[in-house]
Amino acid sequence: MLKNTPTTVWPHLSTIDLVCFSHLRWNFVYQRPQHLLSRFSKYTRVFFVEEPIFHDAPEKLHINKAEGNVFVVVPHLQHGLSEEAVTAKQKAMVNELLSMMDISRYFSWYYTPMAIPFTDHLSPDLVVYDCMDELAAFKFAPVALKENEKTLLKKADVVFTGGYSIYESKKNSHHNIYPFPSSIDKEHFGTARTAKKDPEDQAHIPHPRFGFFGVIDERLDIDMIAQAAALRPEWQFVIIGPVVKIDPATLPRLSNIHYLGGKNYKELPQYLSGWDVALIPFAMNESTKFISPTKTPEYLAAGIPVISTPIKDVVSPYGDNKLVHIASNAEQLVKHGDKILKSKAKKSWLTKVDAFLAGNSWDRTWSQMAKHIETKISANESIKTTNQKEKLYV
Repeated sequence: MLKNTPTTVWPHLSTIDLVCFSHLRWNFVYQRPQHLLSRFSKYTRVFFVEEPIFHDAPEKLHINKAEGNVFVVVPHLQHGLSEEAVTAKQKAMVNELLSMMDISRYFSWYYTPMAIPFTDHLSPDLVVYDCMDELAAFKFAPVALKENEKTLLKKADVVFTGGYSIYESKKNSHHNIYPFPSSIDKEHFGTARTAKKDPEDQAHIPHPRFGFFGVIDERLDIDMIAQAAALRPEWQFVIIGPVVKIDPATLPRLSNIHYLGGKNYKELPQYLSGWDVALIPFAMNESTKFISPTKTPEYLAAGIPVISTPIKDVVSPYGDNKLVHIASNAEQLVKHGDKILKSKAKKSWLTKVDAFLAGNSWDRTWSQMAKHIETKISANESIKTTNQKEKLYV
């Protein structure tokens, strides 16, 4: 825990550490885990435990300090280990982490149920499961994921979900579960409205520009983008993000589709400022059934008109409130794009956007989560105190 941390608002959070187990890497794409855990780190130490990196060098537990009081923890293991050996070594390294960093009281925060086999021996003050995605529906999902999630749901004291659709699918699986859809850093993305200079690798691309940023994987309907690019060769499609789990060679290579690679979170508003339309072109499949794209409010905060496929958590509330255009195919995307480019009503649309996003922020989401955690820790401590008193009189 941190020394000399204010305890008046969050008396429990400032007395115990947070140990997170994640399938995502801290330095991959800045998203929900980074937004939330960086805020927790203002009150306590946060240990972000990643999946192992396999190599041929000696095995070691790497602990590096990231932003604030976030420590990124990465087990480095040797190639060729059996599944049982990997689990045993990860368990030993978790024990090593607790000892080395003097972590005596802590609560566990899970993004992946696959951490259960090497953490089932732990005795945290509280267990939180932040279920941001239906990982079992993703490409190459481990066979054991569903069973591990059942175990995690039994162990968890509090469960959060990354959107309303995934909440609906899991609300009967836990007694203390709350939906927390994507939030925004309005100030950060709002700078796109006044940014003037185009990034160097985007400056040469003509307008109109239709842009996307995010992970390029099996969830992206890249064929729809290719079809739209063929229908409107004068439109330029700017694709930003790392390619994951799919072969880059399968991506369409039309002259008006531009792949700019991954960018730093801080750079995104500058790219957004040069777009005419922002896209959420997710395929409609099992891997996108329960997603709640963080980029929806981020695009809107940047003041960029948005076209999305009919992802449930985008249709409601954004499509229903006429803030985002919904397109099921390339023809509809082109139709909405034509309409947006000709529209004279952007000012009134922005007024509606700002009113809708007024109460949306990662600070608010974090604070509501923290309140649930504080309440549960208080309840657990009260039960423990009562049990101790009862033992005295037995």
